[in-house]
Amino acid sequence: MSSDSQSQREGIFYGLSAFLLWGVMPVYFKSVAHIHPLEVLGQRILWSFAFTAVLILALKRGAQLRRLLGNRRQLCILTLTSCIIGFNWLLFIWAVANERMVEASLGYFINPLVNMLFGFLFLGERMSRVQTMAIGLAVVGVGLDLVVFGSLPWVALALAISFGLYGLLRKQLNVDSMTGMLVETAVLLVPALIYLVFIADSPTSDWFSNAWSLNLLLMLSGPATTIPLMLFAAAAVRLQLTTLGFMQYIAPSIMFLLATQVYGETISQAKWMTFLLIWAALALFSLNAILQEKRRRAVLGADRGQVAE
Repeated sequence: MSSDSQSQREGIFYGLSAFLLWGVMPVYFKSVAHIHPLEVLGQRILWSFAFTAVLILALKRGAQLRRLLGNRRQLCILTLTSCIIGFNWLLFIWAVANERMVEASLGYFINPLVNMLFGFLFLGERMSRVQTMAIGLAVVGVGLDLVVFGSLPWVALALAISFGLYGLLRKQLNVDSMTGMLVETAVLLVPALIYLVFIADSPTSDWFSNAWSLNLLLMLSGPATTIPLMLFAAAAVRLQLTTLGFMQYIAPSIMFLLATQVYGETISQAKWMTFLLIWAALALFSLNAILQEKRRRAVLGADRGQVAE
């Protein structure tokens, strides 16, 4: 087996593992839905920081961390991304706890289109006619929900836009995901601890009176956050972006099925129309990606043929 084939197999394994874990993440947050979302967020920040710090030490990534701490520009951007991802985490926790998982899944279906739009607006990336049509369909879907049916899918839009902004800003940094995660959770750690120690006033906020099983469940929010991110990072360096792009539909598809088939969330006529238009937009987006990849391979094949001659 060639090294490229082995690397691709590993990438597919890592990518599938990451998106499957992200897809079933709502099951974890449903298990702690009786706890205030801010308290769950505080625990997630605390244990994500602790778990990532242990990994940094175990993998001897101290040199990367020291370089990052000496770069003021990168630290400023990571401070901003920490606030954005903190908001994204809180909204997702709230949505799962308040039976808005269908809308949360819609947000992550929209996210690839938001990323494409942000690339056009902020990075000077060109959009093909098919990509423009895909974004147009998504806008029509959201507009139909608002104008015809009188409801705005604000949870979906807020999740998609916040995660899109997070990705846009992180794209500007030459920082590996683990080191970046450590700094981001470190930025959020102080307000998280202030909330957990001095503000939170619920039956579950006192760790000494909690059942050990509940405390362990809260501690698991650290690895539950960090492990999929590490798997995704490992997949990203082994797979083409087209392959990785198709995989990202796995997580919201699982969320959608969990919401409708396991947790009994219903979908209104408005939401069905919005979903159908978003899925049509994603079909166009995917078709365009396939055609672009075929053209790229054809050009590479032609270039190699010329070199061989």
